[in-house]
Amino acid sequence: MEYIESLTKKGSFYLPENISATLGQFDILFYVIFWLSAILLIGLLLFSFFFILNGKREHPDQLAKKQITHNIKLEFIWTIIPTLIVIIIFFWGFKEYLVMRTTPPNAIEIYVTGKKWFWEFTYPNGKKTIDELVIPVDQPIKLIMSSYDVLHSFFLPNLRVKRDVIPNRYTILSFEANKLGNFNIFCTEYCGDQHSNMIAILKVVDAMDYTTFLNEVDFDDSIPLSEAGKNIYTKKGCNACHSIDGSDMVGPTWKDLYNKKRNFTDGTSAIADEVYLKESIIYPQKKIVSGYQPVMPSYQGLLVDKEIEAIIEYIKELSK
Repeated sequence: MEYIESLTKKGSFYLPENISATLGQFDILFYVIFWLSAILLIGLLLFSFFFILNGKREHPDQLAKKQITHNIKLEFIWTIIPTLIVIIIFFWGFKEYLVMRTTPPNAIEIYVTGKKWFWEFTYPNGKKTIDELVIPVDQPIKLIMSSYDVLHSFFLPNLRVKRDVIPNRYTILSFEANKLGNFNIFCTEYCGDQHSNMIAILKVVDAMDYTTFLNEVDFDDSIPLSEAGKNIYTKKGCNACHSIDGSDMVGPTWKDLYNKKRNFTDGTSAIADEVYLKESIIYPQKKIVSGYQPVMPSYQGLLVDKEIEAIIEYIKELSK
């Protein structure tokens, strides 16, 4: 398993490490608001305790004589100073908001599709990856995002950006990473019972490695098909819905699946041979197995024929 930078190891008091080249002021603004709020809270509590304790020592008649109806100087201080602080925070925050919302003209455009329960990334040359977003360091990135099924939310904690991913609509997310490494991507909108498994990796590489990545062939011909299928099982997100130990998940288990009779919701049935398995991968909504929901997205275009063959061989291996 690839090493992913810890969200707490190099972070600050409350936030993970910031690798954004454009939102460096974000953390400073956050902590200014945080500590101002903490100071205000502590001050109000101290004042409250002071008046509670002081009021118990004195007779009500004495307190009535000490009652202050107004104080121009004090009212001026607690009105003008908080107003100035709020105005400074507003313009500071608005400046950061504009930076967050502005996409440089030289940004690399990558299409993102949220599906239950994985992320699909399509690069400018047509290459596709699942649950792995590869970008070059110190290069503006523009994500053009939509959802295949339900509402998702794309969150990059180390880059301080998050945006909802909505069905039948595009949302835009821009950022620029200034550090090499692997970082977390989360879905922060509940999207079903496997929502917690919708985790992807952001891989920030140098320009040369990015070019190599775009041109490399995904399928490894040097290993047996069944072993390649085992790798695809995790790499392409199949493990989010299908178990390999016989346990029941969102989709049918792959253990002992090959050549097993499958009963469908329309009353028909079929044997899970090579033809059925390939059809289920490319057209999953065509035949729905009884007891399961029609939630699997199509992998057409996401898997080449060799990868489909590898998955089928892996399922055969699990059925021996």
